[in-house]
Amino acid sequence: MNWLAADNGDLERQRFDDVTLDLWRGRPDQDPTPPEGICRDALAVINYSGVEKLGREPAAFERCRIVVRASTGYDNMDIAGWAARGVPVCNVPDYGTTEVADHAIALMLALTRGTVSYHEALRREGARGWRFNVAPLVRRLRGAVFGVVGLGRIGLATANRAAGFGMDVVFYDPYLATGAELAVGFRRVDRLTDLLASSDVVSLHVPLTAETCNMIDGAALAVAKPGVVLVNTARGAIVDLDALHVALKCGQVGGAALDVLPREPFDEAHPLIADWLAHEPWIEGRLALSPHAAFFSPASMVDMRLKAVKVVLAYLREGRLMNCVNAALLGKA
Repeated sequence: MNWLAADNGDLERQRFDDVTLDLWRGRPDQDPTPPEGICRDALAVINYSGVEKLGREPAAFERCRIVVRASTGYDNMDIAGWAARGVPVCNVPDYGTTEVADHAIALMLALTRGTVSYHEALRREGARGWRFNVAPLVRRLRGAVFGVVGLGRIGLATANRAAGFGMDVVFYDPYLATGAELAVGFRRVDRLTDLLASSDVVSLHVPLTAETCNMIDGAALAVAKPGVVLVNTARGAIVDLDALHVALKCGQVGGAALDVLPREPFDEAHPLIADWLAHEPWIEGRLALSPHAAFFSPASMVDMRLKAVKVVLAYLREGRLMNCVNAALLGKA
C-alpha cells in the first residue's frame, strides 16, 4: 500500500510496519510536482500541508481510492475533482482540538489580561516599564460575553474554557441541530449580527468555505459591539484584513488576536501588519499574532499523523469511511 506524505515517515513505519510509504516533500528550491510514477501507483494519498495542494490533478492518481487531509481544514483540497473520480476525501478533525481551544483562550488573555503588553514594556523599558496601565485592553472577564462562531469540536471546547472563566457564552451556528443549545447549556442566536452586537469577545471556529470567506468584513465589524476583541484560530480568509485594519484604527474593534492570516507567512507590506511591525502607537497592545501554531504540540503532531493513517487503513481494509468531507458530492458523481 502506498501513499504520499510530507515527512520522513519513521513514526508511521514503526506503527504500521506492513505498509509501504512513498514520500514526496516539496521544497521552495525544487519542482513542487510529485513524481508521476508515485502518483500513479498510490492507493491512498495523505496531504500534510495546510496550504499547499497536491501538485497534480486527481486524474494523475490512477489507483487512488482515498485521500486524507491530515488536519481539520481542507480548503486546499479539490474535493469536487476527487468526487468526480469517485474518491472520498477525508480529514482528521480531532487531532488538535484541545490545543486550538487552549490557544484561542491564550490569545484572548494576551490582550484582555495584557500579558504581551506587560512583557514588551518591561523588556523595552526595563524598570521604567513596571506599570500596570501599559495594556490598553485589560478588563474583567467574569460576566463578559464570549461569542463563539461555529460550535463544532473546537468551538465547543473553547466555549467550555471561556465558561470556566465565568464568561457568558453565546454561539452562532446555523448548521447545528435544533436543541443543541439545551445540551451544551449555552445561549444561541440565529444571526451572526446578533452575536457580534452583543459579544465582548468573538472567537471564530468555522471552516473556510465560499460562505465563510470574508465573513467578518466591514459590514460585520460595523455592527459589532464597540471595543470587541476578535480571536481567529480558524482560517485567515474568514476575516477581511483590510476591514479589520480600518475597524481597529478607528476604535470600533478594540483588539484582534490572530493565529491565521489570509496570506501566510504574513505580508509585511499590508497596512495592518506594517503598522504592527513598526510599533505604531495606535496599535500597541491591540494586536497579537502567532504563526498558525494553534494546532501544535508534540502530542498533537503524533495524533495527526497516526490518525491520518488510521483513516486510510479503515477504508482500504474494512471499507469503513471516516470523516468524509465530500460525501454529498460523491452521491452526485
